[in-house]
Amino acid sequence: MAQSIKKSSFVIVYHRQPYEEAVENGKVVYKENKSPNGIVPALKGFLGSAEDAVWVAWKQVPSSGSHDFPRSVRINDSYGSYDVVRLPLKAEQVKAFYHVTSKEALWPILHSFPSKFNYAPVDWDNFRNVNRLFAEAACEQASDDAFIWVHDYNLWLVPHFIRQIKPNARIALFHHTPFPSPDAFNVLPWREEILGSLLDCNIVGFHIPRYAENFASVACSLMGAERHHVRDVKGPFSPTGTALSEPQVTTALKYKGRLVEIDAWPIGTNPAVIEKHLSSFEAGQRVAEIHSEIGDRRLIISVGRVDYVKGTKEMLEAFDRLLQRRPDLKEKVKLFCICVAPADGMSAYRSAQREVERLVGAINGKYGNLRWTPIMLSTRGVPFDELVCYYRAADVCWITPLRDGLNLVAKEFIGAQNGDPGVLILSEFAGAAVELTESVSVNPYSERSMDAAIDAALNMREDERARRLAKMKERVRTWDVEHWAQHVRGRFEGLKVVKPGQVRNVAS
Repeated sequence: MAQSIKKSSFVIVYHRQPYEEAVENGKVVYKENKSPNGIVPALKGFLGSAEDAVWVAWKQVPSSGSHDFPRSVRINDSYGSYDVVRLPLKAEQVKAFYHVTSKEALWPILHSFPSKFNYAPVDWDNFRNVNRLFAEAACEQASDDAFIWVHDYNLWLVPHFIRQIKPNARIALFHHTPFPSPDAFNVLPWREEILGSLLDCNIVGFHIPRYAENFASVACSLMGAERHHVRDVKGPFSPTGTALSEPQVTTALKYKGRLVEIDAWPIGTNPAVIEKHLSSFEAGQRVAEIHSEIGDRRLIISVGRVDYVKGTKEMLEAFDRLLQRRPDLKEKVKLFCICVAPADGMSAYRSAQREVERLVGAINGKYGNLRWTPIMLSTRGVPFDELVCYYRAADVCWITPLRDGLNLVAKEFIGAQNGDPGVLILSEFAGAAVELTESVSVNPYSERSMDAAIDAALNMREDERARRLAKMKERVRTWDVEHWAQHVRGRFEGLKVVKPGQVRNVAS
């Protein structure tokens, strides 16, 4: 593998590449991500501030024949200059590692759907081997005491292999998804191997205290770890009163003589970028066009991707019931449902996509006419600059996942509101619900709750909408992506190299 001349002190390990790769005029070009929001731009902010940062990702290569491509590329974009090292994975490796093991076995457990756990096609040896390859690629770039930041559940085993190769490295893993309760997590046959690797980290991060507590509980009950420090929940979180609230959170575990820190801090959106774009002449024109296209109808927007955990089916069924029980809304509402289709090979979501398309067709056929189509469905991603214009124009944003690690869409919608305020309907099982407590909270498993929520949103008076929005907007602005980055940097800087057998105390 091509190696940097100087070993890096900061390495990010994530399966996604931090750019969009395209071929123009027969030449490969690397384009900056279109959306300035989300986890990838947030992580790129860390790269741009480090002189010798490296990003390790995969690149799929043909199963046979040569795959001649530069293993390391130098990227120069608005975030700075950094190296990206690509790990070549064959199509069959990607399918077994990502499409099957990650999405058919691990994903349903993470989201507390054990009935959808599919053990039969799993090739755990392949999953372990791919994780080892990621770890080796990271270690080839890293100095002996480098800080190596691993991302998400499909790289669960990477910390273990890094610890074997570079025992003095400082290792962090950030979880983008929920972490389930012990009774759900323990369905996994590989639970001890996974937990053992996570406990090889110096710090494990989650979006909200509930996920951190679930991790601490399973580490203590399954692996014999001990809670070293517990504190009251504060910051942007509501400690009580919501489905995912936690009044206290474990911030450190003691395991085999080592200290494993735990962090719970949700990534924020970038309201300044949203506001800057929406203040432009072009955005103002687009918002006006959307209003003109919608006319005097109420615009409801729902944004997600095809996935049974996203609750799109339940939302569409609730919209059907709304039109059935309230004939006064005929031709008076419009639902824009953005439900991005899965990538090729994601067989776990085929039935979910068919059901979404069936429901949209049935509802439009039942209620629509030549003048009015109740639902506009988009299975393609909408560019961010266009999406925030729809947020600004929308009367209601309807976000009802059955389970979600965080949900940045909810924060983006709040960040885009101005003037006549819209209403956010938010599932109480989305991580963001413990921050955005002024939203219209809904239990997506309950038809009555779903019906009451959409009625409340459509009937809410302007002064009530403004009161709720003001509180949420202040929170979204305060706990934005830059605040998240500063918090994470502070936690990282507090980590020192800990030799085996030592326990480092943390501040109480």
